[in-house]
Amino acid sequence: MSDASYRDAIFSTPLDRVARFSFDERVVACFPDMIRRSVPGYGQILAMLGPLARRHLRHGGHVYDLGCSLGAAGLALAGQLPPEAFRYTGVDLSPAMVERAGETLGAECPEHAMSVVEGDIRDLDYRASGMILLNFTLQFLAPGDRDAVIARLFEALEPGGVLVLSEKVVAEDEQDNAWLVERYHDFKRANGYSELEISQKRTALENVLMPDTLAAHHARLARAGFARSLTWFQYLNFASLIAFKE
Repeated sequence: MSDASYRDAIFSTPLDRVARFSFDERVVACFPDMIRRSVPGYGQILAMLGPLARRHLRHGGHVYDLGCSLGAAGLALAGQLPPEAFRYTGVDLSPAMVERAGETLGAECPEHAMSVVEGDIRDLDYRASGMILLNFTLQFLAPGDRDAVIARLFEALEPGGVLVLSEKVVAEDEQDNAWLVERYHDFKRANGYSELEISQKRTALENVLMPDTLAAHHARLARAGFARSLTWFQYLNFASLIAFKE
C-alpha cells in the first residue's frame, strides 16, 4: 500500500451528518498522518520522553502509556533507552489501536519488555509505576471523571515518580483563546487541511474532546497530592505538563 493510502482524508468530502469522532479502523489507518498534521509539537513531546525517563525513572522501572493509540510513546522510549532500562504497558480503549500497537511494538522493539492491553483507564487495576504518560487522553474523558483518574494515577506512582500529561488546552482569556484557535487553524491549513476538513473535524469533536485550562490541570494535580507540577512545553493551544510525586 502506498504512503498516500495513509493520508488523513476522513473529513475531506461534504457529509450530510458529521458523526461523533471515534478511534475506529478508519482513524487507525491514517492516525500517524492525522497526528502529524493536527497536533502541534507532538514530535517534540515524544522526543523528550527518553530524557525525562533517564532523569526520573529508576532503572528497570515500569512505565504506563495511557491512551497509547499506536504506541508512538513506547517507540520513542525504546529508541532512546536500552531494553533493561524500563518495562512498558500501553493501554487503549480502542481494539483497533491495541491490535496495531501490539503488532508495531513487537516488530520494532523485540528486545524490550513491552505489552499493550485493551482497557478503560478509569477502572484499570494499576500496578506500581515510576512514570505514567497521559498524552492527549484526559481530554476525551467526561470532565466529572478526571479528578478521580488523576488521583488513582497519583496512588499508582512510586515515590519519586512522574506523570507526564499532554493536552489540548483553552486560554483563560476569551480573546486570547480565540487567537490561539485561529492560529491553530492556520497550522492545519499550512499542513494541507481544507476549510471543509477543519470545520467538519471540529464538529465531530464537539462534546467529545473537552479541553481544560492549564490552571485547571495544575489545580487538579495539586488536589491529587502531587508536590509540584509545571508546564514544560506549549505550542499554540497544545501543552505538556509534568507532575512530581515526592
